[in-house]
Amino acid sequence: QVPLVESGGGSVQAGGSLRLSCAASGSSYDRNCIGWFRQAPGKEREGVARIYTVYGNINYADSVKGRFTISQDNAKNTVYLEMNSLKSADTAMYYCAARRASSAFNCLYQPSQFTYWGQGTQVTVSS
Repeated sequence: QVPLVESGGGSVQAGGSLRLSCAASGSSYDRNCIGWFRQAPGKEREGVARIYTVYGNINYADSVKGRFTISQDNAKNTVYLEMNSLKSADTAMYYCAARRASSAFNCLYQPSQFTYWGQGTQVTVSS
């Protein structure tokens, strides 16, 4: 098992910042592809950032590019999502997810392929 625990959500005003954390336990073998997803009420879950931890390959959704930064701290078994210049459109429940991918090319934003999910952390941005 690879339990994932998110933290760091909260309420901020537009233009503000938050840093989400995704702490993992268990074998790193099963979590070399980490994704941050979000889901707003009435909308589908969408991927916002992902990292292939073996080589540090990173990808961002266009909607967050230039504002969000994903990073990893291997010593702490934690992946972070730094969110700056937040907009009301960023309001959602944010989830981290993990899976084992055979390569960076297979570390994609496909929720059904992720094996492990955290419980989610709410981010609310007020304008």
